Amino acid sequence: MRAAFRRFEVPMSREDRGPLAGRRIVWGFGGGIAAYKACHALRLAVHDGAKVHAAMTAAATRFVGPLTVQALTGAPVLTEVLEPSQEAQYGHLDLARGSDLLVLAPATADLIARVRAGMGNDAVSTTALAVRCPVLVAPAMNVAMWENSLVQENVEALRRTGRFHFVGPASGLLADGDVGPGRLAEPEEILEAIRRLLSPKDLQGLKIVVTAGPTREHLDPVRFLSNPSTGRMGYAVAEAARRRGAEVVLLTGPTELPPPEGVKLVRIVSAEELLHAALEHANDADVFVAAAAVADQRPAVRLDQKAKKQAGEESVVLERTPDVLKTFSERVEGRKQRPILVGFAAETEKVEEHARGKLAAKRLDLVVANDVGEAESGFGTTTNRVVLVAPDKVERLPLMPKTAVADAILDRVAALRAARGA
Repeated sequence: MRAAFRRFEVPMSREDRGPLAGRRIVWGFGGGIAAYKACHALRLAVHDGAKVHAAMTAAATRFVGPLTVQALTGAPVLTEVLEPSQEAQYGHLDLARGSDLLVLAPATADLIARVRAGMGNDAVSTTALAVRCPVLVAPAMNVAMWENSLVQENVEALRRTGRFHFVGPASGLLADGDVGPGRLAEPEEILEAIRRLLSPKDLQGLKIVVTAGPTREHLDPVRFLSNPSTGRMGYAVAEAARRRGAEVVLLTGPTELPPPEGVKLVRIVSAEELLHAALEHANDADVFVAAAAVADQRPAVRLDQKAKKQAGEESVVLERTPDVLKTFSERVEGRKQRPILVGFAAETEKVEEHARGKLAAKRLDLVVANDVGEAESGFGTTTNRVVLVAPDKVERLPLMPKTAVADAILDRVAALRAARGA
């Protein structure tokens, strides 16, 4: 029964079709200053496509008003399990019955203790008792409280049930001035933990190698040819594959993105280095996703010292860089267990036509093509509008966050493997 969720559906915009699209989350607020930070994490989950409903302890409402949380979720907030008007809206167990995940954030020492003891004397603990779904706990408290043996005993007891999962706490300066573990995990960390718990594990046991970011082809120690790629698309694919159970190796050019958790990171600079890394790390891969924006040319001569200005006309002779994906495709051609090969095509015109040409020329299973001239679909954006081109099928996806595009690509990869009988 999902009566509470059906009653208060929140329509999704085109930007909200993220990895959590359609998932139903109950967010339980404990009473602490970190409730303000938890609101940011909740908003990220809503933006990611989740339908979120919230419950708050009485103490939590003294830090963040229920109207604030209602504005973020688009649904009334449960604060009293026996208050007549709220009982008419929800029924005090409706949230529990309709949930895919319960998030307790911030989870104070008191809330953790009451959940561990099986108490149900407020909106949050009652919901925690009644849910049958997984529970994600994000502790937030003073360092002395977190390190107290009684709190640690409660945490370990919840872990042992197999249904309670923890994210954080982080270490650092606390609101009361102490320093140490006890800070609520960062909102992005909480979001990633939610995604991980709610993602299908359909890629379990597979090795997936992903390339990402730009390459740099140096003229001298301070100048190079490159492109504006930030690596976001490739990193999103790597993170999504890891969430879905795969062993992931990420071959990355220079980017400013933080390394994804649980992913083996191999840093490269040039196309030549990327080729060597691909041949080494993807030789036994089940899937090879070539999302890197590889520079097609490099200076024919690389100078050991910085080139100085010269009088008169100057020119640089260029040569082609190795075609990483084509070389790898040729290397694995004819294998009985040939990996699924996914290429990317960043185009400025005739997107689908060029993608089909790349698909055939490099013997690929799938090409992800986009028009980098579009304002919301080019380099450096958080969204993308792509066309998935396979030998027998073309799928045009709407504008979506790159995190959602990553899952759409992996959905197609899983379907290709199933078609092979793998």
